[in-house]
Amino acid sequence: MEATEQKKPKKKAPLIILSLVIMSAAAFGISKYVYSLHHEDTDDAQLDADISPVLSRVSGYVNEIRFEENQHVNKGDTLVKLDDRDLYIKVQQAQAALDNALANVSVAKANSGTSQANVATASSNVEAAKVRVWKANQDFERYQSLINDKAVTQQQFDAAKAEKLSADAQLESVVKQESAASMQGQASSQQVTVAQSMIAQRQADLDFAKLQWSYATIISPATGLVSKKSIQAGQYVNAGTPLFSVVSDNGVYVIANFKETQLEKMKTGLPVEVKVDAFPSQKIEGTVYSFSAATGAKFSLLPPDNATGNYVKVIQRIPIKIKLNVDKEMASALRPGMSVKVSVKLD
Repeated sequence: MEATEQKKPKKKAPLIILSLVIMSAAAFGISKYVYSLHHEDTDDAQLDADISPVLSRVSGYVNEIRFEENQHVNKGDTLVKLDDRDLYIKVQQAQAALDNALANVSVAKANSGTSQANVATASSNVEAAKVRVWKANQDFERYQSLINDKAVTQQQFDAAKAEKLSADAQLESVVKQESAASMQGQASSQQVTVAQSMIAQRQADLDFAKLQWSYATIISPATGLVSKKSIQAGQYVNAGTPLFSVVSDNGVYVIANFKETQLEKMKTGLPVEVKVDAFPSQKIEGTVYSFSAATGAKFSLLPPDNATGNYVKVIQRIPIKIKLNVDKEMASALRPGMSVKVSVKLD
């Protein structure tokens, strides 16, 4: 009897353990189900930041490099100096051309003033010639009346006639001179306009030369860490050659690629919990900031075309930008490209 009574509790032990396991599994399943009703998770996410690639705008030899790899720099800091002697010579040439254009304007204005004076002189000569013609005509008519009355000699009449013809010829000559002087004055005025337009062109050439010269000094486009250095002192770089990149200090953020089936209840402003693989013990909070305008597949180099071949439905992913709420110390430790896990708390 005693042996039988001792065996009964042993038979109940497995049932109790099994019940506890089933209850734990049920509790775990229920908790996960309840959690899924109020959260959307993904591990297809990584940290990102604004990265500014810096390229050379002009060709030249690298004279000086003023930074080290992964050094912190401020916006506007001079980081690289190229050999700018040839660019400076072009600036001097453009300045000389501008000075020459300014001198040409002065010469053109002086010529225009002379031409205007010549026009005034020619006009005065025309008036004087008209007076002479009038007097010669008066004398000729007077002598013509007197010659009929035999009051003057033939020689005196011929002299009056000659004076009339000479005055007419001189008037015709000075009228042509006035016309030529007027045309010369108009041409001189146009030369002033042309010379003034050359000033604008030469000034533009000088501004462009100075702009090209300024490109020999390469500055930081943002405040942050400078990395991916690909140049050495003495190296020749062509225009468009990548030199380095600056990772901005404005703050890293998360790009999380959620499935399209997870977006029904998502909206901007929802709180987010982020776990960085590199710092598993750190709890980082964030906020849903914006949704991509298209799926990642649409932005790929070769977007899929479902109108060709056999169609296989694939769940697409939408990139979502998440802003992080971290202190400066944590922000300085985060690096773009780190893997993270994201959990969005739904309303």
